[in-house]
Amino acid sequence: MRMILAVVALCSAVASAARAAEPSPELIAYGKALVEAGDCAGCHTADPAKPFAGGKRIDTPFGAIYAPNLTPDRDTGIGAWTDADFTRAVRTGIAPDGSNYYPAFPYPYFTKVTKDDTLAIRAYLGTLAPVASRNKPPELRWPLGYRGLMRVWNAMYFKPGLFEPDQSQSAAWNRGGYLVTGLGHCGSCHTPKNYFGADKTAQALSGNEVGGWYAPRLDGAARTGLKSWSVEDITEYLQSGRNVKSHADGLMAEVVVGSTSKMSDADVRAIAEYLKSLPPSRRETIVTPPDEAEMKAGQAVYAKLCIACHEADGSGAPRIYPPLPGNALLQSVNPSSSLRIILDGAHTVTTPRAPNSGEMPGYAKQLSDEEIAAVTNYIRNSWGNAAPLVTTAQVAKARKGD
Repeated sequence: MRMILAVVALCSAVASAARAAEPSPELIAYGKALVEAGDCAGCHTADPAKPFAGGKRIDTPFGAIYAPNLTPDRDTGIGAWTDADFTRAVRTGIAPDGSNYYPAFPYPYFTKVTKDDTLAIRAYLGTLAPVASRNKPPELRWPLGYRGLMRVWNAMYFKPGLFEPDQSQSAAWNRGGYLVTGLGHCGSCHTPKNYFGADKTAQALSGNEVGGWYAPRLDGAARTGLKSWSVEDITEYLQSGRNVKSHADGLMAEVVVGSTSKMSDADVRAIAEYLKSLPPSRRETIVTPPDEAEMKAGQAVYAKLCIACHEADGSGAPRIYPPLPGNALLQSVNPSSSLRIILDGAHTVTTPRAPNSGEMPGYAKQLSDEEIAAVTNYIRNSWGNAAPLVTTAQVAKARKGD
């Protein structure tokens, strides 16, 4: 009898310890908020019916990789990982088997995330339905498929370390900095890259082409950055996907829908306060205006196809048809996003705060490369705008999706 009682007592103690180790509902909810702030589903969900089961193809200048399974499946996901395994993977880019991840997984940013926040993320992921989905190997050009090369890359470009608060700034500013430079990994799209795919840190958040779109400047540049945007403008854009100055399109529309529109008001405003404080990290390009013939050709196309919605003065309609004068993205040194929209069209992203939608048709079939170049140059250099000349070769490249 004593033996039975001892066994029962031991089992009870083990069960109690297991219950004590279970994450609290509050921790799980916080982890979910962090997962949304990091837009983890944006890369790790290929099939909406199987969230976080991985398999989504991510194209890079070096080839394609496939996001892995983050569900708690023990064989193909992260169910068998320890907390230490998960923390090391997220913050240092090293898998449980000791192999290196590629920096398309933004561990160079996630290194700034605290251990407690990392484990909160794990707590939430542990509540997901396990999905058996084996990870696909990368399709990288030789010799980049050899993961050992990442040790060299890390030695040259990876700087581990937590976000360091600036005591001279407010708590909100520091929270924004933590999210922008860490979990939000904004620089993975918005910071220029060198030949090896590493950030040009001296030009942080000064714009970069990714996936056929141009992720614009997030610093305080006057024409092409956020100098003319208020904290309220930035907040509204991140929460609703639009404001009186611009609309989210392309990859940024996906970020708004999957991430920033779901974040708390306090966190979104903190991001806005941090971004608004950033000075320009590099000078804007000096622009030579197009010649008169090019502007007249562009004006003719604009009068025929654009004026009905965007008006003769480019003013558009607030939060429906974005204004063209002073439009930072439109004046960016890289015209990729402007060309994508003119070629393929665009639709206004819908969010809980802005459920109505508008649509712009694409003109790839209707206009020649010369006509698209002309109208792009016209809107990029009218009403006080100034942007580098767009060539027909750039239009042809964009048309092919290169």
